[in-house]
Amino acid sequence: MTKPLFVGLDVGGTSMKAGVVNDAGKVLSSANVLTEAQLGQEVGLEHMCEAIRQAVAAADLKMRDIAAIGVATPGTMDIPAGIILDPPNLKPWRNVPVRAHVHKVFKLPTAFQNDANAAAFGEFWAGAGRDVHSMVLFTLGTGVGGGIIIGDIVLEGEHSHGAELGHMKIEMTNPRQCGCGRWGCLEAYGSATSVVKRAVEALAKKGTRSSLRDQVGELTARAIFEAAAEGDSLAEKIVDETAYYLAVGATNMMHTIDPAMVVYTGGMIAAGESFLKRIRKYVKELAFPVPAKKTVICYAKLGSDAGFIGAAACARKLFLQKRR
Repeated sequence: MTKPLFVGLDVGGTSMKAGVVNDAGKVLSSANVLTEAQLGQEVGLEHMCEAIRQAVAAADLKMRDIAAIGVATPGTMDIPAGIILDPPNLKPWRNVPVRAHVHKVFKLPTAFQNDANAAAFGEFWAGAGRDVHSMVLFTLGTGVGGGIIIGDIVLEGEHSHGAELGHMKIEMTNPRQCGCGRWGCLEAYGSATSVVKRAVEALAKKGTRSSLRDQVGELTARAIFEAAAEGDSLAEKIVDETAYYLAVGATNMMHTIDPAMVVYTGGMIAAGESFLKRIRKYVKELAFPVPAKKTVICYAKLGSDAGFIGAAACARKLFLQKRR
């Protein structure tokens, strides 16, 4: 019997990426389609189906060759119902029946998952975590997202809001405001947005000297990390503080979940091994001795493919459950 093949789709605010993945987690093809959320959710749903069709065609396959489909999306959602509720990055979409629509179009078992959860499941199945039993993933970009995998279980939570790692509270004495509107969240300290914001605030103080001053209007997290590597004292302070905040987040997960591995992914991991070493250093200072010594802390391996690979992993899991 031919081993089953799966399609995973990772929907983003700007574009969506689909791919055909085999039973061992190997990518056979991929395709990108613009999301164009502003055109409305009916168009968005059709774009999802088109991305799936393109990925299957790129693998020189037909839809009849596919065993199941997995779709991962951002935003607030009802995972058991397969519905996106009110996604901030996909305006003006509301109450979008993603799973039901994809299933109706392709007549295949269809899984639905949060995008960060899917990325975590992808890394667990075919990436950095493929040899461990449990893993926590932090996604570091404009915001901070996350996913928790234990065994073969994605921790979704009772209300589809599990593993919102960017919104754990890490500072309530003099908290910074998060993009979510609340205060003291890890995202307000450990995201690329926060790196830039804290640097701009420091540069605004009288007497602050830094090579970053000439870039204030167009400052990026990448520029700050590069300046730190070149010895800029302000940039180095910002980078070191960011590593500390991320270590606080990791330690909280280590003391709650006690995972075998903590993985970081997203644009900020371009900072390289030196940034990861800073995080590890602070984890050793903050965490209990045993998890501090035994927990593997590393970068992800799948890059931007993790989302659709993880969505395919969800499809695979659904397929296997239906065969039992």
